[in-house]
Amino acid sequence: MGLIFDSSILIAGERRGESVREILKRVQAKHGETESGLSAVTIVELTHGIYRAKSDADRERRRAFTEELCRDMAVYSVTLEIAQLAGRLEGEQAARGVSIAFEDLLIGATALHLGYGVLTLNARHFQLIPGLTVLQP
Repeated sequence: MGLIFDSSILIAGERRGESVREILKRVQAKHGETESGLSAVTIVELTHGIYRAKSDADRERRRAFTEELCRDMAVYSVTLEIAQLAGRLEGEQAARGVSIAFEDLLIGATALHLGYGVLTLNARHFQLIPGLTVLQP
């Protein structure tokens, strides 16, 4: 099974000063050799963080980290099929009174569509998505 990385994993690693390669090696040591990637939504979240940085140094470090991610990891677009899956999941869960954050919904739907799990520090958010395998580092 492959893994889609949630931004929480990447932000925590970046704050510790880890490179993308170091994060990938750490995850590989725990979860084994596996395909991995990002949802385009994660790039939105990380880019948002670039522009919220309080200093030029933080902004540049975040920008370099995000560029490294885009070079070193597959980034999966939100396709028609992923959008339809997300709509179905959100509708079914809303009918049961369960609300899922839109960003998490799209990241989770991307993982489900690919047959991947989600690697996150926010397991509680992703466990709201039926059928999704949620892993922590």
